[in-house]
Amino acid sequence: MITKEIFVDILALYRQGKSIRAIARENRISINTVRKYIRTPDLPHYAKREVRPGKLDPFKDYLKQRIEAAKPEWIPATVLLKEIRTQGYTGQISILRTYISQFKPKTKEEKPVRFETLPGQQLQIDFTTLKSGKKKYKAFVATLGYSRYCYVEFFPNEKVASWRQGIVNALNYFGGVSKELLFDNAKALVVQRDAYGEGEHKFNDMLLDLSKAYAFRLKPCKPYRAKTKGKVERFNHYLKHSFLIPLLTALRPTELAADVDLLNAKAKVWLNDEANCRIHGTTGKRPCDLFRHEIPQFMPLPALLPIIAENNVQTGPAPVSGKASAVLNLQPSPRIFDELLQRKESAA
Repeated sequence: MITKEIFVDILALYRQGKSIRAIARENRISINTVRKYIRTPDLPHYAKREVRPGKLDPFKDYLKQRIEAAKPEWIPATVLLKEIRTQGYTGQISILRTYISQFKPKTKEEKPVRFETLPGQQLQIDFTTLKSGKKKYKAFVATLGYSRYCYVEFFPNEKVASWRQGIVNALNYFGGVSKELLFDNAKALVVQRDAYGEGEHKFNDMLLDLSKAYAFRLKPCKPYRAKTKGKVERFNHYLKHSFLIPLLTALRPTELAADVDLLNAKAKVWLNDEANCRIHGTTGKRPCDLFRHEIPQFMPLPALLPIIAENNVQTGPAPVSGKASAVLNLQPSPRIFDELLQRKESAA
């Protein structure tokens, strides 16, 4: 038996053209296992099993006490390893380092890790909270790794259903599917880290269903290293200061509310006319120009996509295409904003 995560990865790699032997080698499973699950149309189902305590669990209280007692200084992992070894710890230092890294004080802001990807290789996604005064605005952001071509959609929350709609609408906006999806460790996406062993995480069923339908691979950021998806992180700052703040400032004299519909109407225009047509600070080129090189490398959108309720229960198939904005893109026309302003000026 394999996990659901490995199952959808097998299907994604197979649909991307990888050989059965290469898939088996990458997932460290047998060739016959790969063949078996390529022929299986549905996700494997397992009885819920008891979670076994990790090797480090009995020593976590001790480690917390030692770290707290040493503040503001820091005890290296090598020293702590020697101490818990005498108490019976048999695990590796890598497990210890991963655990105690969450308690280490940050002396300076961590810089985003820059790396380049091939056209059509990677899509980075994120949910960002943009603050203006006491107001908070939730925005789903998707950025293509090669071209930096972006998609933005505002939501009232960042529940599982919002993540799903954002991913689906972004892929329809791009008109194709990248080979992998990079994301951080949001609870709506990663149910349990290291559920099947170190580095083998349990994902939300919604995400697994989308991976199966679209054939993209799932790539979570490493713990405490969410900024490895630095391209989308940098865009979040740009989104706030180049879109949201100017828009809110313009709305104040009109007394119009910046609700989700209004934000999405203006964001759509802003993406097409400004964000995706500007000279990018890192590449020195316009995202819309580089995007042309990505389009031929995309995998096609699926003909059918499962409808998944907010409780992750599959209820039936729904048609999807690259132009299916009537079904999936619920954003209003960009003219709404201008019409609202005209009504306000006429009333004055």
